Amino acid sequence: MRPAIRWDRKEISGSLGDLGTFIPLLVGMVTVCGLNAGSALFFAGLFNVITGLTFGLPMAVQPMKAIAAIAISEGLTPAQIAAAGILTSAVILILGLTNWISRLDRIIPMSVVRGLQLAVGLTLLFKGIRLIAGTGILIGYDSILTGLLGGGLVLVLFFSDRFPGALWIFLIGLGLLALESPELFASLRLDFSLPRWTPPAWGDFLAGGERAALAQIPLTLLNSVIAVCALSRDLFPACPATPRRVSISVGGMNLIAGWFGAMPMCHGSGGLAGQYRFGARSGGSVIFLGGIKIALGCLLGTALMPILAAYPESILGVLLVFSGMELSLITRDVKDRNSAFVMFLTASTSLALHSLAIGFVLGWVLSLLFLRGIIRTGPDAPGNHSRSEP
Repeated sequence: MRPAIRWDRKEISGSLGDLGTFIPLLVGMVTVCGLNAGSALFFAGLFNVITGLTFGLPMAVQPMKAIAAIAISEGLTPAQIAAAGILTSAVILILGLTNWISRLDRIIPMSVVRGLQLAVGLTLLFKGIRLIAGTGILIGYDSILTGLLGGGLVLVLFFSDRFPGALWIFLIGLGLLALESPELFASLRLDFSLPRWTPPAWGDFLAGGERAALAQIPLTLLNSVIAVCALSRDLFPACPATPRRVSISVGGMNLIAGWFGAMPMCHGSGGLAGQYRFGARSGGSVIFLGGIKIALGCLLGTALMPILAAYPESILGVLLVFSGMELSLITRDVKDRNSAFVMFLTASTSLALHSLAIGFVLGWVLSLLFLRGIIRTGPDAPGNHSRSEP
């Protein structure tokens, strides 16, 4: 039985747990690539609401990270970005409709899944530290000291039900920005708009598929479906998300929104961990966040970008650090030697080569070698606990 939709301060606080990933990638694609901010916010919010109602869980709706990173670094056009998201979602949707995704979920060893989760968790943690340290300023509204004080505040409020950490630190970030650059808020003007039909051309599919979708498909399969379902089993054992439903959800999002110039979206284990870490326990958190995104996208759109771009990176870094820690700590249930060996190989390879797909393949191969007794590391071999092993 899925949890009842809740509406309280903890749900609102939890809804902010994924902003450390969402804001930088959205701002990057809008400012560098010309993505339509209003359309991106509207559809991200719409699918937040649909996801919260469908799953009843705080399932994050995130930008597709590989597509976003390639788009920002290579300057893809909005149409190429949308085409890459459509192609990625088409593959994931087919895997979901045929239920091949569930078969993959059953045969992938848990030690490999834990390795992927550890890699994503550490990536978020390191990125958060880099955001804080990367400010290059010791004292200021956006500085190393701000990040340290923000982290201390989260720790102080760790067990507080009355004062949820993420909500307060986010509001503090807005307050600091208002004091530093009040002109950004004074210049805001309402500009009502709705997403427009802007289908990619055939050439956009060729360019977007080759340059971005090929890199995104394995990341979406592993982190947005397999790993997020494993995490939902850990956090919500009574009502976990199933691979088939999650893959259909990911597929449906971009096969609809991509034709309106929205950014490619998916779910993610890091986002779920972040929202859970800061208090979210039901779909109410993402429904609330979705309503805010829809309103901002329709009423402000591009006018909101200067504020998001100037939001203190040190505060976003704090959110990422604690989200990464939450996801990394999930892997503490790995006890035996072989499973730990596979988990750490999967995670370290993924981090070193910046590829979850390569880490996944190496981890799975090593797990099979342990299972068949070809490699033994100690008296507890094979002992690699997984859904596919005896």
